[in-house]
Amino acid sequence: MLALRAVVFMLCLLATVVQAEEAYPEVKVADPYIELHTGPGGGYPIFHVVERGEFVEVIKRKTDWFKVRTAKGTTGWVERGQMERTLTAEGEATQFAEAALGDFSSRRWEAGLLGGDFNGAPVMTFYGGYAFNANLSAELSLAQALGEFASSTLLNLNLVSQPFPEWRFSPFFTLGAGDIATRPRVTLVRAEDSNDATAHVGLGLRVYLSRRFILRAEYKSYVAFSSDDDNEEFEEWQAGFAFFF
Repeated sequence: MLALRAVVFMLCLLATVVQAEEAYPEVKVADPYIELHTGPGGGYPIFHVVERGEFVEVIKRKTDWFKVRTAKGTTGWVERGQMERTLTAEGEATQFAEAALGDFSSRRWEAGLLGGDFNGAPVMTFYGGYAFNANLSAELSLAQALGEFASSTLLNLNLVSQPFPEWRFSPFFTLGAGDIATRPRVTLVRAEDSNDATAHVGLGLRVYLSRRFILRAEYKSYVAFSSDDDNEEFEEWQAGFAFFF
């Protein structure tokens, strides 16, 4: 029994130490109020306000949004502009560092615009992606290639593997499938529009620039599965800029 009591005492002591280690910095609201959103973005609704003079704990940061907790236990997200107008416990203006490489490694959303060459034709691509974790993400892209004899629209869903997300120069690999719609532009010969399924593999490089911006370059090899069993192969080279949040 004595041994059991000793174990219980040690567990309680350990829990107390853990709670002490989880203390978060506090800031004081200096504006008439700050707004708490349900998530880290302007698109999330405002559900609570904290009035001037109250303190909030800063739990964590996600790019330019901060998760805070009020004295009554309400948690929400506050944008950086409002957080920069809070005060420290000493009454000084709160300072926050710019988004950095660590934010890039822990990003959740990414979007960008790329340009390059698709099988000899200029191509422009817009894409958006969601990261499941630091190493794996899914992307949806829409591209338009304007060739001399035909124009093509490509819709792709990709899985992206990034083995070294903490590197400023970070390589990645892609695997995906999609659809290519081709519309001939020639009028001297009879040609029909085509719509074929595609599959592709690729590799690329992300380069963290500053704040929330990255440079991205990539190569993809496509196979288009034609209905007449005459499959075609294409190559694509692209580079451009993206931002994460």
